[in-house]
Amino acid sequence: MPVPVFRIDRGDESSPVVLHVPHSSRRISGPARASIALDDTALLAELDAMTDAYTDLIAARAAAAARVRPWTFVNEWSRLVVDPERFPDDEREEMAAVGMGAVYTRTSSGQRLRPEDPPFARRLRDAHFHPYAQGMTALVDERLAATGRAIVVDVHSYPPRALPYELHGDGPRPQVCLGTDGMHTPPWLRDAAAKAFAGYEVGFDSPFAGCYVPLKHHGADERVSALMVELRRDGYQHAPGGEPHSGLDRLAASLATLVDALGAR
Repeated sequence: MPVPVFRIDRGDESSPVVLHVPHSSRRISGPARASIALDDTALLAELDAMTDAYTDLIAARAAAAARVRPWTFVNEWSRLVVDPERFPDDEREEMAAVGMGAVYTRTSSGQRLRPEDPPFARRLRDAHFHPYAQGMTALVDERLAATGRAIVVDVHSYPPRALPYELHGDGPRPQVCLGTDGMHTPPWLRDAAAKAFAGYEVGFDSPFAGCYVPLKHHGADERVSALMVELRRDGYQHAPGGEPHSGLDRLAASLATLVDALGAR
């Protein structure tokens, strides 16, 4: 049975909150693996570096602990297949400059990941990027119809030390980085997140900025709010590529506190 592009874990019909987990998977499809120029050892190392390990588990535990269960949207495939958080065309995508548009051609260290092959990249977009975007758009539309609003909370992680691909890696790397959007992250959302993660070192938009809003709604629908939660990996994982430690439960509890605050607003 084919693996779907994404998975939706249902929440309460009254919840406007969507936990979005785009980069937790290590799964790579056969055609995508065949296009990758790395041997198995190098590929495993790249997956360790680029996978937001256990963010699906953090989101799942937060959802289970919340008073009103949020909805959860999880990418079932590695970002080395397609990165669903990029723009669909490289002309608008800042990360394309380092070979990390929607379909990566470079590794986190700048090595060749796969050849430049526009027709193949288009096939990957058709098979993964566009269905993913359509699914997320549909879920946000459902939350708007059911509750009159939608709040997308991206759940990401990042390493303590900057990787070479990072365009803005020379800034602060707090324990929790909150990425914002000028239109879709209102002050009340920033404040709720900072309060939920009280006790951690919290910063905004460094080393990563922005947050995911479906293109249909981005810049057009103020009923859609969004925030990116970037968790520094040493706060919950023996990195790189290691098992989680006890910090994971504390972070999941803080994320649940945020979900409760957003649902109650």
